[in-house]
Parts: sequence; C-alpha cells; structure tokens
Amino acid sequence: EVQLVESGGGLVQAGESLRLSCAVSGFTYDDYAIGWVRQAPGKQREAVSCISTDDGITHYADSVKGRFTTSSDNAKNTVYLQMNSLKPEDTDVYYCAGYVDCSYYYLLTFDYWGQGTQVTVSS
Repeated sequence: EVQLVESGGGLVQAGESLRLSCAVSGFTYDDYAIGWVRQAPGKQREAVSCISTDDGITHYADSVKGRFTTSSDNAKNTVYLQMNSLKPEDTDVYYCAGYVDCSYYYLLTFDYWGQGTQVTVSS
C-alpha cells in the first residue's frame, strides 16, 4: 500500500519558519518524484515544489522561490519542505504527492497524495 504521511505543520507568526516532512512507503522511493502542493478553502491548488529523489533536482513555484527549499533523505524515504520567511498568504493545507517525475508537476499530475498538514501564518 502506498502511503505518504505529512507532518510538521502548525501555527507561526509572519517571518518565522517551519519544516514539513513527508514520509513515503509502498513504492520504490527513488523511482518517484515528490512534490508539495498547497490549497486553502476556496482557492485553487498550487504546486509549490518538486524534487526528483534519484538525482536531487528541484523545482519551485515563483511564489515560494528563495523562501522554500525541498530536500530528500533517501536513507529515510522522507522529503522535506523547509519554509522560511513565512507570510500570511502561505496559510494553506500542504500536501505531499508522488509521480514518476517532475516534468509537469505544476499541472498537479500526481498519482499518490498524502492527507495534508495545516500551516497557519499569523500577521
């Protein structure tokens, strides 16, 4: 059974940092790319990052470039999203998701999804 389990969400103030984790099981880890997608009620989903776990190549949405960093610990089958300089508009539920590569990650073409973790940034 494929499982992606997010953790690390919470409530922070603007300017602070959070690190999200995505623990992956049920498929060959480095055969897949892992993305982070966020969504708030009434808003469209936005893919904010993607990492190819075999070679570590990363991609970012313009809205988070320079503030968010995604990384992979292949020994732990875990992908991270380090979020710095958080803004109130970063408030969303954050999901990790898996697909064979990052080519079209911004189109949300993921096969597997986690349950999401809430990130709330107060002003």
